[in-house]
Amino acid sequence: MGFIDLSGSLGRHFGSIGVALNEISTRLSLTKAPQRSISGPLASRADTCLTLFSAAFKVSDKLNIIIETAIPEHIGLGSGTQLSLAIGSALNAYYDLGLSVRDIAAVMDRGLRSGIGIGVFEQGGLVVDGGRGENTVTPPVVAHLDIPEAWRFILVFDQRGQGLHGQLEVQAFKALPAFSEQEAARLCYLLLMQGLPAVAENNLPQFGEVITQLQRSVGEHFAAVQGGVFTSPEVDAVMQWLAQQGAVAIGQTSWGPTGFCAVANVDLAAALVQQARAKFEHFTHLSFIAVSARNSGGEVNVTL
Repeated sequence: MGFIDLSGSLGRHFGSIGVALNEISTRLSLTKAPQRSISGPLASRADTCLTLFSAAFKVSDKLNIIIETAIPEHIGLGSGTQLSLAIGSALNAYYDLGLSVRDIAAVMDRGLRSGIGIGVFEQGGLVVDGGRGENTVTPPVVAHLDIPEAWRFILVFDQRGQGLHGQLEVQAFKALPAFSEQEAARLCYLLLMQGLPAVAENNLPQFGEVITQLQRSVGEHFAAVQGGVFTSPEVDAVMQWLAQQGAVAIGQTSWGPTGFCAVANVDLAAALVQQARAKFEHFTHLSFIAVSARNSGGEVNVTL
């Protein structure tokens, strides 16, 4: 849902806020095998994860990994982190290594900027990480709250492209101007004194206003390298329409192109998704889904 201090102007770099979701997930199984075998979506990326883990902890890679479902890559939903932590957690359980999620994340090179993916794998819900300081290994979680059960989020996907990632993302951060110290301080205050209390008190409109302000600020900062406040102009148009219908917390997740917003309940979410599909049917590359927050972390099941 956004970064807090993109330039480290107040002493810590990045810092971010995000929410775990139920309906879009990574699920895999791991069993012993005579030789290494990986199948399913993102198999090549999973292969890299297995190599990193087996080398770091000196365990055998003669395993069969079947990836049943995987979060799509580079659309702002933390696919790489969730896959890395899922594989690492499965290996940790298989070999009974006693590792923490943080131990696994460090080996997999996760949390280099946002710590949200690690935080939500640990405990789900809404997470705020404290960014990176001088000695940070993985960004620490500084706030965690359960999302009210009734709240729903609407995601808008643009199937034509992906957000910036890899070397292009690194170059984009280098090209950005310095983020204002005053703006970073304002966002910190908004989040701490308005956004988080609003979640605790089940005040969706106030929470939504804070996220919209944070998203507008970060989006305007990113605009020079992503082509606007939103990566996708069509997603931008849909998000403006959703705001007019009463949706709140309007924004783009990470580099997009996925847009998101929040509404008060499942019925309103379903109605708006149906209306959006009809109104924007000419945008044939867009798709819409209503999702719920997940107030628990990743699950590992061991069958003997």
